[in-house]
Amino acid sequence: MSRFRAIWQASLNATKKALTWKAEDLIPPTERYIFNFNSREELKKWHLYSDSEYGGLSSASLEIADTGNGIKGVFSGNLSLDVSEGSKWNITRSGFCGMRSKKFDGFIDLDAYDTIALKLKGDGRSYISTIYTENWVNSPGQEEDNSWQYFVFVPEDKWYIAKIPLARYLPTWRGNVIDADLEMNPSRVLGMSLSVNADGGVPGAKTGPGDFRVEIDWIKALRSV
Repeated sequence: MSRFRAIWQASLNATKKALTWKAEDLIPPTERYIFNFNSREELKKWHLYSDSEYGGLSSASLEIADTGNGIKGVFSGNLSLDVSEGSKWNITRSGFCGMRSKKFDGFIDLDAYDTIALKLKGDGRSYISTIYTENWVNSPGQEEDNSWQYFVFVPEDKWYIAKIPLARYLPTWRGNVIDADLEMNPSRVLGMSLSVNADGGVPGAKTGPGDFRVEIDWIKALRSV
């Protein structure tokens, strides 16, 4: 009986150990890199857009540069409120530029995380962090991705890690906040963007037309609890 009990206890201990290992193995890490701006290959995951597509005169570039603190991404350009003469577009506003990631191969699941973190070095302007998720309507005439936005103030000439709880991102439609009780589905993230407007932003931030520049080290998802 004692031998049987010893075998049974050893088997039980091994089972508990296996179950414990599997449970720990299923827990995702506390942080997850989404983008790391450390090579030209990484920049191929992004494309630029601006009001120039609609008759505006703003311009932007995205480059890799040795900033003196390692290789970083540099999103820079010029914001203009002017519109091209004879433009076929009847735009109501200009003065915006952005960089948007190309769609992921499918989507990424950030359900285990509650915060987006961006390591940035900027120019005192506000930038807009956007998360694109799978469309909740998915019907003809409403085929664009859902977009969720939050203003990020980037201090001038020093590195800053902006931590944005996912719950702070607001649902938007073509740049305007939607007055609706909607909840983001972080398990179906299709892409992200970082953009800048000549007008708007947080109080105290630099605004108006002119040059802009922000250095980007990485974008991560964090789990705070």
